[in-house]
Amino acid sequence: MDAVTLTRQLVDIESITGNEAAVGNYLYGELCRLGYQTARMPVEGDRFNLYATSQEQAKPAIVFSTHMDTVPPFIPSSEDSARIYGRGSCDAKGIIAAQIAAAERLRGQSIYIGLLFVAGEERDSLGAHVANQHSPAGCRFLVNGEPTENRLALASKGTLRVEVTARGRMAHSAYPELGESAIDKLIAALARLRAMPLPSDPEIGPCTLNIGLIEGGRAPNVIPDYAHADLSYRLIGPSDELRRQIVATAGDQVEVKFPLELPFLRLRTVDGLPNMIAAYTTDIPKLTNWGEPLLLGPGSIHVAHTDGEYIEKRQLHEAIELYCAIAKKLQD
Repeated sequence: MDAVTLTRQLVDIESITGNEAAVGNYLYGELCRLGYQTARMPVEGDRFNLYATSQEQAKPAIVFSTHMDTVPPFIPSSEDSARIYGRGSCDAKGIIAAQIAAAERLRGQSIYIGLLFVAGEERDSLGAHVANQHSPAGCRFLVNGEPTENRLALASKGTLRVEVTARGRMAHSAYPELGESAIDKLIAALARLRAMPLPSDPEIGPCTLNIGLIEGGRAPNVIPDYAHADLSYRLIGPSDELRRQIVATAGDQVEVKFPLELPFLRLRTVDGLPNMIAAYTTDIPKLTNWGEPLLLGPGSIHVAHTDGEYIEKRQLHEAIELYCAIAKKLQD
């Protein structure tokens, strides 16, 4: 199993969230070719997850997992002596390649690992939600792959998605007194939310806010009757008090909704491996029926989702060794 070659092959198949079928079909063929019992798990439309087990052990105690989808835009692969570049190289197609290579190495040592590759992690974890309804009996540990620079995560921050919507009344912009600007209401609410103090933890770090999308208005010469913003908070604990503060701070001139929450998690570690705190969210909160979770993968989250995304070949090969070492320790 050449993990570098497989990483490039996977990167070269566009799989922006919602369009995972092609890369899923390619992986299905590769896993079947390697002799795995591989099943497509329907998710939505032509989208599916993959679950593969070795013929020697249909109910493995340990499953390696990560996601097949990427954020836009599609960026084809390239490489130099040290790195593989392209969309998904570190998040998370290089991880897929490392996990398959590790499973193959372990199979040669009569240690049998399951492989779960899911759709939709980058948007709403829909694939993980579906997978959780089809968890196999006997699965005790889930080793989830995200870019941690090959350090085992002590914890993973949660995500709270927030929608803020303002409504107004259209009028000619020459007569603003006849209208009611939804954009003005939204801007004022966002300014208050940006100034709102957020909690922090000395070990985990701060809760953070990103205003990721703003839209609204009709034309420059029309008083806007609608404005909307999508926000994302990175959680370091329970969200009940934060939700209350967000609603109170945003004020009664806007409507606040919470369409998605993935909770903050503390994770299992393994003695002897370097640790980190993942400031991002993973599929793990949606995969609760797949055993006790661990989080580790090659690549840096600092280059994921960027134009210059890459994975170091050295880390890719190190990850294979680490996945094997973790599986053996979990077997003890």
